[in-house]
Amino acid sequence: MRRILFKSKIHRATVTQADLDYEGSVTIDRDLLRAADIVENEKVAVWNITQGTRLETYALEGEAGSGVICINGAAAHLNKPGDLVILATFAEVEEAEVPTWKPKVVFVDKDNRVVPGITAEIPGPQRRSA
Repeated sequence: MRRILFKSKIHRATVTQADLDYEGSVTIDRDLLRAADIVENEKVAVWNITQGTRLETYALEGEAGSGVICINGAAAHLNKPGDLVILATFAEVEEAEVPTWKPKVVFVDKDNRVVPGITAEIPGPQRRSA
């Protein structure tokens, strides 16, 4: 059996652009793609914290160091510059890999720069007591 598990995410990134005239996708700074182990054309979930919307698209590589998070195509109606988003990926994993599976979590600052030293999530109820 194979399971679909959370593979990686860029947490609380700020949308820098929204381009209705593009066919579709999300353009992500190359440095963030590498940090989160996301490759160009990989399926990406975009969860908008600000608007409460969710959608799926694919990743395109943006200029390294630019901090770009550009939502392209029709998805630009649901994501505006300044919105906070979570960009997540998933992978099919063999059952034997499940016990040791570790997703990559990348936290970013307001300029979409990687925040060093934070690599794990704290589940909601535990966060309150942390």
